[in-house]
Amino acid sequence: MDPLHLETPFFESRALTIAAGRTVWLKLEAMQPPGSFKIRGIGLACQEYVRRGAERLISSSGGNAGIAVAYAGRHLSVPVVVVVPETTTDRAKALIQQEGAEVVVHGSSWQEANALALSMVTEFDAFLHPFDDPLIWRGHASLVDEIVQSGVKPDVVVLSVGGGGLLCGVVEGLHRNGWIDVPVIAVETEGANSLAQSVRAGYPVELAAITSIATSLGARRICEQAFSWSKKHPLFSVVVSDRAAVVACQRFLADHRVVVEPACGAALAVVYDGAPELEEFKSVLVVVCGGVTATVDQLREWSNKCA
Repeated sequence: MDPLHLETPFFESRALTIAAGRTVWLKLEAMQPPGSFKIRGIGLACQEYVRRGAERLISSSGGNAGIAVAYAGRHLSVPVVVVVPETTTDRAKALIQQEGAEVVVHGSSWQEANALALSMVTEFDAFLHPFDDPLIWRGHASLVDEIVQSGVKPDVVVLSVGGGGLLCGVVEGLHRNGWIDVPVIAVETEGANSLAQSVRAGYPVELAAITSIATSLGARRICEQAFSWSKKHPLFSVVVSDRAAVVACQRFLADHRVVVEPACGAALAVVYDGAPELEEFKSVLVVVCGGVTATVDQLREWSNKCA
């Protein structure tokens, strides 16, 4: 069966290369049909669960993951239910419904929505976790496969971290292609920095609350595999402000005519702002993870909030 994701554009960004003073490559996951990298892993997982006999797909996500499950379900002709928290934007709910999925609103946080979603799962259903599933990591690793096939080997990979699904997939992809020497700069925003706090503490830390506007990075606790990779693979944990993330989104829109959300802007901010972690690297790959729920008007609102 053909994958549900597309091979996305991979190119050198002249604007970012000039801004950073080193070669900057972009993997433009914002160009996936559902708007983010999530379809790589979630698409693979949905295909596998349907192959095993699942008659319905259930997920819990107020954003990119829920949209990806809905997209996969439509293409696989399987009904989908996505449980979202009350904080989910009308745009996100509309995008999930646009794919033909049922949206159930429950709870004030993802944790509450997730608990309801899990309670709905029967023997005929498959549950799609937004980030903590080996099938999802395997699917996300295809991103690295495509870069390897291009013949370009970056010195470092910069990516955003929420629950850790993208991090797990990219590191898995680096290892399965023999690129174990390529470090990862894992970026979070202040108020959604569970990885940074975990790395500092030496054990997984659960945040009391998410206070960042980058709600797609809003996992109060990273998955165990992400923390495990932080100990086994060369990794730099970086935390940026909400304002830096939003400004990076605005600069990226001007440079590449693509709207991304602050969760993605966090990784771009490291390059635009010349983070010291980049100093030893000549060639940088940034995973532009996307964010289909972001709009130009919303970017303005976020900018005003961060002023």
